[in-house]
Amino acid sequence: MGAGQGLDGQGALGAGLLSWLARMRWPRGERLRWLFAPSFGDLAFALRSSLAAALSLLIAMWMELDSPQWAPLTVWVVAQSSRGESLSKARWRVAGTIVGCVAAVALVAAFPQASGLFFVTLGLWIGLCCGFATFFDGYRSYGLLVTSFTSTIVATGAIIQPDEVFDVAMSRGTYIILGIVCEAVLAMIFLPNLQERARARLLGRLETVCAAVSVGVARLVGGRADPEADQRLLAELMTANGRIEFDVLEMAPQTPRIADHARAAIADLLMMLARARGIAASGRPPGPALERDYQAARAHVAACVTPVRGDRFRFRTRSQRHAVEAVQNGLRACAGIIGAWLVWEVTAWPAGVTFVSMVSLVYGLLATREVPVMASGAFFRGALWCAAVAGVFAFLVIPAVTAPECLVLALLVPMTIGGLAARHPATAGYAFSFNMFLPVLIGPSNMGRFDEVSFLNGASAFLAAVLFARLTFGTVLPFRADAHLRRTRAWTENRLRAVADLRSRMTAYRWLSDNADSMVRTVRTAQDIPREALVPAMERHLEAMTLGMLVITVRQAVQDGRVPAGSEKRVRAFLRAWERSGDGARPVARELLWGLERRGGADPALVGALAGIAGGAAG
Repeated sequence: MGAGQGLDGQGALGAGLLSWLARMRWPRGERLRWLFAPSFGDLAFALRSSLAAALSLLIAMWMELDSPQWAPLTVWVVAQSSRGESLSKARWRVAGTIVGCVAAVALVAAFPQASGLFFVTLGLWIGLCCGFATFFDGYRSYGLLVTSFTSTIVATGAIIQPDEVFDVAMSRGTYIILGIVCEAVLAMIFLPNLQERARARLLGRLETVCAAVSVGVARLVGGRADPEADQRLLAELMTANGRIEFDVLEMAPQTPRIADHARAAIADLLMMLARARGIAASGRPPGPALERDYQAARAHVAACVTPVRGDRFRFRTRSQRHAVEAVQNGLRACAGIIGAWLVWEVTAWPAGVTFVSMVSLVYGLLATREVPVMASGAFFRGALWCAAVAGVFAFLVIPAVTAPECLVLALLVPMTIGGLAARHPATAGYAFSFNMFLPVLIGPSNMGRFDEVSFLNGASAFLAAVLFARLTFGTVLPFRADAHLRRTRAWTENRLRAVADLRSRMTAYRWLSDNADSMVRTVRTAQDIPREALVPAMERHLEAMTLGMLVITVRQAVQDGRVPAGSEKRVRAFLRAWERSGDGARPVARELLWGLERRGGADPALVGALAGIAGGAAG
């Protein structure tokens, strides 16, 4: 009887456990589906990155390096879902590390006995790196951030014994190269047929955006305006443009000109979308220009499908410049490093060196995020999980293991979970700090292990650094979405007038690309802005994009001598009026259009551009 009850109880317990797992995995427990039912791609990424981190840690310990934990940190820093992203990030991390090590040696050599001057100069250097990083796209920006925190890690690691700064710089560089090599080797094993897959991914993305723009253009020409749909379409175009670099890196060296053709195709699609908005504003039937834009885009896609030997096509782009954000990032980082040093100086904290190094590392990881204070919130929660798991390993696991291989096997479990979390949008911010700093907090070593005091000092310095960085992100020149929206609007209006200057060399693509990138970024950072304020602002930004392209068309007609001789003075007068008053010159455009149409013989592109500009005045 009792045994039967026991079996029934175990069956009920098992059924209850299965029911709980089902609830955790399915509809109401969807937030944990990434852990209990990961996709094949997510699981492959987690296993690849975890094995690479474990391999780098083992090699570092077999080589008896003094701080082997920095090797797996590098693996997690460069590990990306795309091999092209990993290659780009690794390349710029190596470059940033070399420059950072050189800068650190120079700083320590310049101020070996003057800690005040040393940290002030270090803060200025970190601020300069973080500020300039804002001026670049992709992992070029990351390279400057690596320079900043590598300088701090090496310099603070040698500040107690300045004579050893070269040895510290060489050891940090060794860890980083080791981590990059391990990640690259595992990626090659886990990602076969890399070139073919990258090629298929790039071509598929181009076909998708071509189809999406065709649908959007048909909607606009048909009189069905939808600003939010236009914003989504622009975001899709900008995302596709940003991914080109990584896909082409995976395809190289067989296709050197594909990146140029792919970016040119995106440019033609942007032009096509803006032209369709101009046609909708003018109320006139679409002319052949739309079809020309589309055929030009298709021609560039065809050049990606079938590369031509000896192709010399070039399509140059440039990084967007955000001067205000750059100054704010630089000043904030400088203040943060000097503030962290003051905390160490005043408290005489034994872990003060670790604290300053971690503050610099957190700044390097988060400084150029669009809203750093928001990113630092998830980063801190991940840091708490990291400290908790590291504590379990430091107090329970490491004392029980007798070989590095056993430790690595135990670490594979939390690292794989962290890798899965990195692929899930809701937990990616947590995984960002968890994955990188778990080995650092555990502090594996051939010479011994962390005692309780050492671990608590290291963990508290890490958590304090994350909290300190979050505090400075929120108090020192904090990012404000409403202020950013006002700056973006003023920037757009000023540039909209400036494109009419006959000395300007602003091209239509550069105008459209800069504005599309700016608008997409504004939408991403506008969580706190009410919808009733955001939607009109975005509608105006879309309108300004179209107007700018049309004004550039008029200006280029004058610069190229395509204006009828009897009308050139009036066209120039319109451009001067637009420089002075922007939209206020629309009635002038309407009168100019009426005169050109009455006389006849004008360039169709010029007439179409003026019709689009005057359409707002007519409406």
